[in-house]
Amino acid sequence: MELTESHRQYWRKNLRVTAILLVIWFVLTFVVGYFARDLSFSFFGWPFSFWVGAQGALVGYVAIIGYYAWYMNKLDIEHGVEEAEE
Repeated sequence: MELTESHRQYWRKNLRVTAILLVIWFVLTFVVGYFARDLSFSFFGWPFSFWVGAQGALVGYVAIIGYYAWYMNKLDIEHGVEEAEE
């Protein structure tokens, strides 16, 4: 089966958004967590570094998943490969 130009564009866009979101995930997981201990002020009674590590990253992960699902649905419709409604 030969890939059409539409298939190539679909996969290029898919790989690009996946790479960008993986970079954001890496920054949230390692970079923010590493520098969070230098943030030495209180946030709602807890050290800010604790809040970033325990809550902020989770919010970021959910945002990444939500954006990926929204973007891929939009991309599926754009390229005519969306799932049929039953």
